Amino acid sequence: MVVDLRIRRLVCEARGCMQQTFREQVPQVAARYARRTVGLAALIVDLAVVLAGRAGAAVLSRLPVTVSRTTVLRLLMSVPAPAGPVPAVLSVDDFALRRGNRYATLLIDAVTHRRIDVLPDRKSSTLITWLREHPGVQVVCRDGSAAYAEAIRQGAPDAVQVSDRWHLWNGLAAAVEKTVVTHSRCWHTAGPRRAGALAERTRRKHAQVHTLLEQGLGLGECARRLGWGFNTVKRYARAASADDLLRPPKYGATLVDPYREHLRRRLVEEPGVPVTHLLAEIRERGYTGSANLLVRYLNQGRADPRSDSALTTPAGLLAHEPPRRSTCSPPSAPGRADSRLPAPDSPGLAGAGVRRHPHPASRSRP
Repeated sequence: MVVDLRIRRLVCEARGCMQQTFREQVPQVAARYARRTVGLAALIVDLAVVLAGRAGAAVLSRLPVTVSRTTVLRLLMSVPAPAGPVPAVLSVDDFALRRGNRYATLLIDAVTHRRIDVLPDRKSSTLITWLREHPGVQVVCRDGSAAYAEAIRQGAPDAVQVSDRWHLWNGLAAAVEKTVVTHSRCWHTAGPRRAGALAERTRRKHAQVHTLLEQGLGLGECARRLGWGFNTVKRYARAASADDLLRPPKYGATLVDPYREHLRRRLVEEPGVPVTHLLAEIRERGYTGSANLLVRYLNQGRADPRSDSALTTPAGLLAHEPPRRSTCSPPSAPGRADSRLPAPDSPGLAGAGVRRHPHPASRSRP
C-alpha cells in the first residue's frame, strides 16, 4: 500500500525569524524525518518489548516488514520509560560518570532497592525540581552532602532526612580510627612486647642514637660516629620509643587471605608441614592462586600463629565486615579485648565493636 500525502509549505512573515519556510505536519500519520508510519512504528515497538532485537526483526520479516535488529532496538530505546509510583522512602546519592570530572545523582527506592531515576548532575537545583514534580516522599535517606540537605529542605520540606547506614558507620569508624591513631603510643604498650632479631636490633639502634643525643651531639655527628645515613639517624631520633618503629608492614589483599585461619591452624598442629601439603589442602577448599604466592605469603609471616599484625595498626583495631544489624556487640575475636586503648580519655571506645565497611568501589552504595 502506498500513501500519497500532499502537504503545504508555509512561509513565516515575522522579521528576524531563522525559519523562513516550514512544512505542514501530520502527527497522526507520520512524524518528522520518519521512515515509517506511526502505526507501523508502534507495531515494531510492541514486538520489540516482547521479543527484543534479533527475534523481533525475524518476526517482522514475515509480515513482511524489513528492519534490522539494530533498528528494532533503537526504536525500543526511544520509548520513554513508564513513570512508576513515588516511593515513600527515597535514597539519594551521587556517583561518578567520569571520576573527578562529571557526576550524576541516583535515586533509589530504599524499600524495594530499585532505581527510580537518574538525574544528569548533582546540583541542588536539579534535585529540588525533581522533588517538586514528584510529591509524596516522606523520608529521604542521604549522605552528608550539604547540597542534598538543602535541596531536600526546599523540594520536600515535610520529608524527614536520615543518614544512610553506610555513611553513618563509615563516619563513626573514621572517628574511632582517628582516636586510635592519636593514642598510638598507648596501644603500642598495651600488647605484648615484640620479640625477634629485628626487634632487638631496632631497640639497640634506638638506644645508641638516644645515648649520643643525650651527650649533646647533633644528628650529623651521630651519623658520622655510627656510620649510618642521616635520614636513618633522624628516624630513630624522632621516635620516642623503639616500639614506635616496630610497626608491621602493610600488605595488600591476596588470594590466600580466605585460607589464613586454616594455614594458622595447620602450622600449630604440625609446625613442619610441607608447603606442598598446604597448597593441596587449600586448593581443595577453592584456592586458585599459584604456589609462589603461597610461599611468599608464608615467608612474610602472614600465617604465623603468633602474628598479631591485625591488632597492631589503627585500621586493624576495626573489623572489616559491614554490620548487618543496628546493634553494637563487643568484639569476640581472639585477642580483641587485649587491644583496648589504655588511654584515660577514651573509655567508651573499648566495647564499641565498630566495624569498617568495605570501600565504595567494592560495594554498591545506596
